[in-house]
Amino acid sequence: MENILKKDELKEVSVGSPEYFRVQKKLIFERPLLKHCYDIWYSKLTEDENSVPSDKAGKLLELGSGGSYLKDLRPEVITSDVVDNVADLKVDARHLPFEDQSLRAIFATHTIHHIPEIEKFFQEAERTLVSGGVISLIEVAKTPLAKFLFTRFHPEPFIDETDKWSFDQIDSMLDSNQALSWIVFFRDKKKFEEKYPSLVVEAWSYLPWLSYILSGGVTKESYIPSFLNPIIYLLDKLLTPFNFLGALHWHIRIRKK
Repeated sequence: MENILKKDELKEVSVGSPEYFRVQKKLIFERPLLKHCYDIWYSKLTEDENSVPSDKAGKLLELGSGGSYLKDLRPEVITSDVVDNVADLKVDARHLPFEDQSLRAIFATHTIHHIPEIEKFFQEAERTLVSGGVISLIEVAKTPLAKFLFTRFHPEPFIDETDKWSFDQIDSMLDSNQALSWIVFFRDKKKFEEKYPSLVVEAWSYLPWLSYILSGGVTKESYIPSFLNPIIYLLDKLLTPFNFLGALHWHIRIRKK
């Protein structure tokens, strides 16, 4: 089923290759419904960075940049990924190549569930963020619809019953746990607070989801005619009370004290 639904341009492209991310970025700009979602997501990220006290100088780092266009909006962002030739830097989030208290913000969209030892990332975030700095995330939510879709129609696992925060990883693009943000910040919130007292989960919110589903995302085919887009945007707003059932993603802001 996964391959049947997959966008034709991606079927013969190696996951994680420069061409793979080039196609994904192209799809974002070709699909108004998808671009609408990313515009909302990136506005959340930049709003979080703007909330850092103005006297706290530091760099802006994006993890898992891949096909991102965040740097188009904020040219000062340092893009990074775990593969070569797709970003400014090749970076392992468990070992950030930055000095202590040198980052204002760490951005990550669909990224932290790929980090196999997430605790090492949080240690690095504590070390490198300035006081008042933020980790700004767009991640896979846990709702009934999200779990149904991600467990049946996505190549990456969604495992919400594991006791572990870590997982084995051979393929950095596919070996992951899409339930990780829920596990760490919601189910195990007390554990997170005890282990990282300087990192505070300050805010979170569900994100529009119908437009994302109908867009086909960055990997699936989409058959929605563009003249329906205004109706879909309206439906996104009307469905807000049901986000707890259907949202596929959420925004999470974590601030260093």
